[in-house]
Amino acid sequence: MMEAVAAMAVSSLVFIAPTSSSCGCSGIQYRALNLAHTARGRGLESSSSLYFFGGKLQTWKFVENAAKWRNAAGSLRVRCDAGVALVEQRVEEEQKQRLSSDFTTVMKFGGSSVASAHRMREVAQLILSFPDERPVIVLSAMGKTTNNLLKAGEKAVSCGVEESGNIEELQVIRDLHKTTARELKVDESLVTELFEELEQLVMGIALMKELTLRTKDYLVSFGERLSTRLFTAYLNSIGTYARQYDAFDLGIITTDEFTNAEILEVTYPTVRERLLKDLKADADRGTPICVVTGFLGKGVETGCVTTLGRGGSDLTATALGKALGLREIQVWKDVDGVLTCDPRVYSNALPVPFLTFDEASELAYFGAQVLHPQSMRPARDANIPVRVKNSYNPQAPGTLITGERDMSEAEMTSIVLKKDVTMLDIQSTRMLGQVGFLAKVFTTFEHLGISVDVVATSEVSISLTLDPSKLWERELIEQQELDKMKSELSKIANVQLLKKKSIISLISNVKQSSAVLEKVFRVFKKNDINVQMISQGASKVNISMVVDDDDAPKCVQELHKVFWPDADEATERNGHV
Repeated sequence: MMEAVAAMAVSSLVFIAPTSSSCGCSGIQYRALNLAHTARGRGLESSSSLYFFGGKLQTWKFVENAAKWRNAAGSLRVRCDAGVALVEQRVEEEQKQRLSSDFTTVMKFGGSSVASAHRMREVAQLILSFPDERPVIVLSAMGKTTNNLLKAGEKAVSCGVEESGNIEELQVIRDLHKTTARELKVDESLVTELFEELEQLVMGIALMKELTLRTKDYLVSFGERLSTRLFTAYLNSIGTYARQYDAFDLGIITTDEFTNAEILEVTYPTVRERLLKDLKADADRGTPICVVTGFLGKGVETGCVTTLGRGGSDLTATALGKALGLREIQVWKDVDGVLTCDPRVYSNALPVPFLTFDEASELAYFGAQVLHPQSMRPARDANIPVRVKNSYNPQAPGTLITGERDMSEAEMTSIVLKKDVTMLDIQSTRMLGQVGFLAKVFTTFEHLGISVDVVATSEVSISLTLDPSKLWERELIEQQELDKMKSELSKIANVQLLKKKSIISLISNVKQSSAVLEKVFRVFKKNDINVQMISQGASKVNISMVVDDDDAPKCVQELHKVFWPDADEATERNGHV
């Protein structure tokens, strides 16, 4: 008899039993979930329940069947609690093995890649051009839909209920998606139903004259929900079996920090179990192309729709890659991978062929628009390569991001510019030898909800920069917030606010840092540029400097010419990225 084991953690014991029909509970697959939470005080009570993959077995039934399990092939054994972790690991490995035979990769496409019916058709052709791939697709909202939804919500607060249906941005969204549906020749009712729901929401915002963070997340969710339904319908219309999933229904479970939620570990088994269940139910139709909304999740406590912050679809993609144990995660953008600098600042930027997860995380954190700052964590945890490619130029090799790479000849990887930051100088002789001064400073930031980017300290001063993207729905910290912060900090030190500054972050090989800095300061001296602050990141792959906004573009351009002297010739030969 083939024996699979089911683990039930009861108090400090784990019962391991065969999942045979003689047990009276056929279908138990290897483990009991959340028993320690459902059995009061970790004891056995008749009101407790054991949960098995969505099924439920009353405690009295478990006790009644224990004798049967004990006699079934003599396989009942008692182990310590450590057995639970072992069984959990075995379940995860088996689930990933089964799912990796159905799916091979995650392919994420951003808003510009699906901005029109024409682009959606091109993306569909791109996906189908890899016949050996069985992808899970993650989509962002079409074009500027997220921004238009936010503007519509803000206007609804003050326009009144009667005018809420006439908001210009709502009409733009309606026209875009209905036109796309017609051009793709799919059923318009797919978007009509969602528009009715959206209009009711906007009317409610107008009635309440309030747009809370919770409502804002629900509002912007319509962008991804619309785009994925249209794209899935188009795939099915051309004979490719596809299935649409809202991430919050698929099992992306997050914290309840609306507009900036974090994905929780419970997400990974939940997603696996949902997809295995659906694949089993649709076994006769084969494996579909799963099309998932990026950017969205479900709050663990409230059950409400949450969002992962700007660019959160990248994080959705890497989380799904980790959950399913896939061999590669592909992030498709509108540039040829991660670049040596922002091409809007210097048009001769070059693609970076290889990055480590640490380098990619630093690039994202300091403002590179190609990746979400948190998106590397799931890929790093699961050691899954991430490939960044260009949906407009799929033949380009793009950038491959892995745990390690050959750094022996690497000097500079990329230059990142973040403009419009505020620099803060805090000076106090009381810092000298005083315990807890830094704690007081950063407690003030915590209470005001203001994030800090770069920090440098001396014996009597602290210099730091404030993150201008503290709130994802707007770009700059407001003046009243700065005034309040300065007022609080002035109680313990002399404070000076310096606006219109830029952070130039050099993602480089720490072993070459002396050579890097020598070249950097030579450039600054030649161009008469004053560096007002310098800091090396704890990751050891980043050196950040603060300069005036007006000097920043020139800095990036001249630094690029020094570290990539052949870039001008290369871009002229191959065309701009």
